[in-house]
Amino acid sequence: MTLAAGDPPPFESRPGRAASPVVFVCDHASHALPARLGDLGISEAKLRDHIGWDPGAADVFELLAARFDAPAVRSGYSRLAIDCNRDPEDPTSILEESDGVAVPGNRGLDAAARAWRRDVLFEPYHAAIEDMLDGCLAPRAFVSVHSFTPRLAGGEPRPWHVGTFWNESEGLARPFMAALAAEDGVLVGDNLPYSGRSRRGYTTRRHAEPRGIPHIGLEIRNDLIRDEAGAALWARRIGDALEAALGLGRHAERDGGQH
Repeated sequence: MTLAAGDPPPFESRPGRAASPVVFVCDHASHALPARLGDLGISEAKLRDHIGWDPGAADVFELLAARFDAPAVRSGYSRLAIDCNRDPEDPTSILEESDGVAVPGNRGLDAAARAWRRDVLFEPYHAAIEDMLDGCLAPRAFVSVHSFTPRLAGGEPRPWHVGTFWNESEGLARPFMAALAAEDGVLVGDNLPYSGRSRRGYTTRRHAEPRGIPHIGLEIRNDLIRDEAGAALWARRIGDALEAALGLGRHAERDGGQH
């Protein structure tokens, strides 16, 4: 069974320049649910909160992709339908509870129900990333854009403005973090609040590492990017830091220089 008429597609992509030095993905860009799943038994307010997607991440993703004229792919459905940044065999792929909120529509799923979500919502997104990378000319950075909540239920405050997650890409991650931290007052998390060495980094493990593409995951605190001005500010700061980490002259790539 496929998506219903009127359902959004499982991904959106932009071609960008094949020679762009960076490509972008956004695993949790949408809080949409396919008609087949109804509302999963949770309120619209909860679906639009951090358990349903990464608030603000899609806006920063779009600004960064435009700045670098970069190939980019974003997911089309809520992480509560299936998490595109988890191995489908991982128990956290389809959560029955998230940050203390029960998700009744995810309970007691049989193999066929799980397979539908994987085949219709998850795999097309990852196939689109493969197609994007196949069309690129040796990108120097694979960047996944996420946001995180300032505090999980019952947890400690998470003070970082931007966190990173990375594994095999110290040569990209270290200069990026240094450039971003050079901005006055910016607190950067090194593999915080999530680590790229954990099960959470499925997208980079599946796509970037096998191709030997340096990667970095961005985790931007979502209270900073919930409006247009905040998204623009942090996209500018992150874009500047990426340019510095990649050794690009400011604006050179955006103005059509080939380096």
